[in-house]
Amino acid sequence: MNAGNSETTRNGNIERRTNDIAFLTRPLSQASHSSSKRRSQLKFPMWNLFGIRVQAITRQDLLGIISEAVLNQAKYVVTNHNMHSLYIWHHDSKMRELYARADFTHIDGLPLIPLFRLFGARLKPKHRTAYMELLPVLATEAIKQGWRIYYLGSEPDVVGKGATRLRDKYQGLQIRTHHGYFDTYGPENELVLADIRAYAPDVLMVGMGMPRQEEWINANLNQIAARTIFCAGCTMDYVAGRIPSCPRWLGDIGFEWLYRLVVEPARLWRRYLVEPWFVLGQFGTAYFNLRRRCNASTSILEDSNK
Repeated sequence: MNAGNSETTRNGNIERRTNDIAFLTRPLSQASHSSSKRRSQLKFPMWNLFGIRVQAITRQDLLGIISEAVLNQAKYVVTNHNMHSLYIWHHDSKMRELYARADFTHIDGLPLIPLFRLFGARLKPKHRTAYMELLPVLATEAIKQGWRIYYLGSEPDVVGKGATRLRDKYQGLQIRTHHGYFDTYGPENELVLADIRAYAPDVLMVGMGMPRQEEWINANLNQIAARTIFCAGCTMDYVAGRIPSCPRWLGDIGFEWLYRLVVEPARLWRRYLVEPWFVLGQFGTAYFNLRRRCNASTSILEDSNK
């Protein structure tokens, strides 16, 4: 991230002038990037840093997003950011495309809270939501409201086992699943889309890992018949017990990454030992370059709520 040339705008923010993505853009409206024809009335504090947009969204807020989508018969895409997604975002144009189209983007990785706070974002730990923490409140509310959930991802036996566990634990939960091992560009893909369309879920959780799940949603968004679409990673693998879940207390103090690295070193060593340095390097370089160009009292992070 080259800091480029900077100038102070009338509201005191710093805006970088470059030929590519501006460091700060003007406040985004819901209509400017929404995937739905119906504009959401929900407003959350939003910050745009290097073109990376995040919002201060809690677990209960996510339920509110689903509720509004169902009530208004809208279709919302809900993405999330962690250190891994930021790394891919910088290297994958299709990943960036989906985040640009998303209606809401919440924080999944706890390290992003202090990282964005460094740039002035008023974020708190409650604004971080991992899907294993969301599932209990989501399942409970889904039963109460009669929401249908569709989970797409994981291996066939894993997703089936996970769904059975959820039905057993949450009596009355409406959930249908399909594994994630299919040709996303062939006839199988059309069958998956038809199955989703037939079920008409209120919540579609796509758990095929980054960036495959984001690329699938982006490529098929116009054909996906669901009220809300979430990028769920390997959530069902945790539910089914294929991957041990990190103890809550360890995750709360920011060491979930270490636990996951110990559990799956062959798969995750690069994600946790290499990728974060690239991300921190990008943010750090831009931060210090821009600090040299602005007054100490000037915010270098766009606060779109002002």
